[in-house]
Formats: sequence, structure tokens, C-alpha cells
Amino acid sequence: MSPDEAGQPPATAGAGPLSGIRILDLTAVVMGPYATQVLADLGADVIKVESPAGDNMRAVGPMRNPGMGHLYLHLNRNKRSIVLDLKQPAARDACLRLAEDCDAVLYNIRPQAMARLGLDYAAFAARQPRLVYAGAYGYAENGPYAGRPAYDDLIQGQTGIADLFGRQSEGEPRYAPLTLADRAVGLHMAVALVSAVLHARQTGRGQSLEIPMFEGMAHMVLGDHLGGWTFDPPLGETGYARLLAPHRKPYATRDGHVCLLIYNDKHWRNFFEAIGQPAMTQDPRFATHTARAAHIGEVYAYVAQVMLTRDTAQWLTLFAAADIPASRLYGIEDLVADPHLQATGFVRQVDHPTEGRLRTPAPLGRFDGTPTALRRHAPHLGEHSLEILREAGFAESAIQALLAAQATHDGRL
Repeated sequence: MSPDEAGQPPATAGAGPLSGIRILDLTAVVMGPYATQVLADLGADVIKVESPAGDNMRAVGPMRNPGMGHLYLHLNRNKRSIVLDLKQPAARDACLRLAEDCDAVLYNIRPQAMARLGLDYAAFAARQPRLVYAGAYGYAENGPYAGRPAYDDLIQGQTGIADLFGRQSEGEPRYAPLTLADRAVGLHMAVALVSAVLHARQTGRGQSLEIPMFEGMAHMVLGDHLGGWTFDPPLGETGYARLLAPHRKPYATRDGHVCLLIYNDKHWRNFFEAIGQPAMTQDPRFATHTARAAHIGEVYAYVAQVMLTRDTAQWLTLFAAADIPASRLYGIEDLVADPHLQATGFVRQVDHPTEGRLRTPAPLGRFDGTPTALRRHAPHLGEHSLEILREAGFAESAIQALLAAQATHDGRL
């Protein structure tokens, strides 16, 4: 059994394509930690700076032990944790000193709050001119919403996502049941940060950058749903009709549901042949891709009625034979047990030194030359405080002074 499958793998296992990049992570909750989880999975050395109270997600259960909630465990693997009470001058100075050996600093509190702490871009750039100073927060600083608090639910509502659910079903607006904005914009941030680090390494010049949640999700939503408003003057309403069709959902069968997308002309010919209705290919609503898009509501409603005539297993057999994309409807438990994910090793089992056997998704992708790995367990609060301070060249007397002032603490087991 490989180190990724059971047991705590050594910190050197699987260097990853971002090995040699060091990031000082001042973020908490989901968006920032997800960005740095992706980067840490790819091999970056991520130093997670936490307040004495720790990341809020430590407190969100289920959990086996206090401070080690399930979301925290996933979001903060492959990282090291240091406690720094940044309200204390000594801890602030330690933070700036740590950044001297880093490629990037990522933060997700408001820039004004960073400035009050004495941790604005100028303070870091004075120590490390090549540093990338990356902000991940709610709204761009050059607009009237600058400084407003932002959370996933608010951003889903403000970018039209909740309303789109209502438009599709003619029901109440609702939020997507996952931290969609946090994770989508977190990916934007990971790409932006690596891009800026590459530029800094090529030119020797760092920079300040921001990736705001509101604009990040607006970028995604408008890409699909500007619709007729793409043109000026508009050529119709907003919205992508296919995505908003009421029957764009798992189709009910006689005994369950099937996820189905009959998309191109070949799929439709095969579908009508399979159900014994080949003449339907001549129906003007179904004859071409453009026609189907123009009548998408009727098209999906027709399929919904046909799907009620057979069992799930019958449909899946038929669609496989006809080369039509289809799958049965999964629950989360089905996803974990999926035979493809099991065969590819995507759902890993690892042993955490205090939290026991855990399941976690593997780092995404395969790199033949620079393989990724689950190198480190999600750390306890301050688990690496002393290790990181010593690496940065702090004298033992300085470390003891930080401990005595409770500006840091040693969270080692």
C-alpha cells in the first residue's frame, strides 16, 4: 500500500510541479484556503498563518477532536501551521520576516484591515521586492462596494445564481448546495497567484493583485447568461435557454432517474431510432442544432415524457448501445463508492496522527515528471510554529520571547 493510501507520507514524497514555491497564507474559511490547498497539492510550501483562535473552519463539525473539523481537514492538508497574533508588533514583524523567503503572500481580509495591521503591500515589498501580494476578498477596491463583507451565499445571490434557480423552476430563488463562489473564485486566485509568481521570477519585480469574489462569479455567470444582451442593442433576453429549460434536470424513469444529454445530430438520430420514432428527425423542432436550441423547452419536455416509459436499467442499456451520453443519478455516497474513482485512486484513505483514518479527494491531475502527493496531514493549530521560525533564522531567545508574549504558541503534539 502506497504512502498516499494509508499512513502519513513523508514530507518529501512527491515534490510536485510547484516545488520550490513558498506561499505565506494569511487566509481563513474556504476561498483562500481552497486556493492554497490546490497550490499545496501541486507541491508549493504553504505556511498557514493562524490567529491564536485558529481558522474558523476548525470549529465546523463533524469532527473527532476539537479544532479539527471535516472541512478544515480537507482544505488544509499539505500545509504547515504557525500561530502569529498579528495584533502584536512582534508577531507582525515575524510575519514580515517570514515573507522575505516567500514568493507570495495571500490574504482575504479587507485591504484596509491589512493596512491597519501594518501589513500592506508597501510593508512587504520593502522586505522582499520580488513578492507577490495577493488579495482575495469580496469586491474590487476601485468600485463603490469596496470594503463590504462578502460570503458565499451573498455572492451567489448578488451574481444572479439564486435567481437562475428560480427562473428555471418557476419557484423560489435558492443557493447552490455547495460553496460554489468560494471554490470557483479560489481557483481563479490560484491561477492568478502562480501567474504573478512566474512574472516575478522572470523580471525580479513583484506586484499587488486582487481577485474579488463578486467580479469572479460575475465573470462565470455572464459568460453563460448574457444571452441576447451580448449584443447592443440586445437581440433578446438574458439567459442561456438550454440551461434554464425547466426539464433540464435528471429525467424521471419508471423506477428512478437518469442523467442524460442528447446533444448533437448523431445523438438525436440514434435516440429516435432506439425508441422506434425515426420520423421525428424530420420534425422542424428537432431537425437541426439551431432548431433544437430555439425550441429547447419543448425538446426537453418531449424527452421527459418518453423517459417515463421504461426503467432506469433499460434506459442505460439502450443509451450505451446507441452511444448516447447517460448515467444514473448519484448521491454523495454513490460518488465515494464510484468504481472509476476507486480504480483511479481518487478517493484516498490516509491515517491522521490524531484524527484516525480519513477519506479525502486526491490531488487533481497526473504529472508524470513531477508527481503530486498527500505529503502532510492537516496540521494542528501552531503545529509547525517553532519549526518555521527556526527555518527563518530566529534565535531561540527571540522565539521564547514570542512564546512568552503569546504572540505565537507551540502546537506540536
